[in-house]
Amino acid sequence: MAVTADHIQDKLIKELAATHVEVEDTSPNRCAASFRVLIVSPQFEGKPLLQRHRMVNACLAEELKEIHAFEQKTLTPEQWDKQKSQ
Repeated sequence: MAVTADHIQDKLIKELAATHVEVEDTSPNRCAASFRVLIVSPQFEGKPLLQRHRMVNACLAEELKEIHAFEQKTLTPEQWDKQKSQ
């Protein structure tokens, strides 16, 4: 399976009810080996950072087998709104 930024984005939106997702292929030659992801989901409300990251990792368990580096930032909609207004 070829992992693409679009595939990751679609899966996070579907499985985590994400309201905003940004996926960037950070591989030097865009070979889909390294990704930076921003995920905004109401499912993160009241959960500590580690639990949020575990939710994302569980969602992308199959894809992470193919990815060498994965950086994620997980925010609630309220946190996202505050960050955008800064």
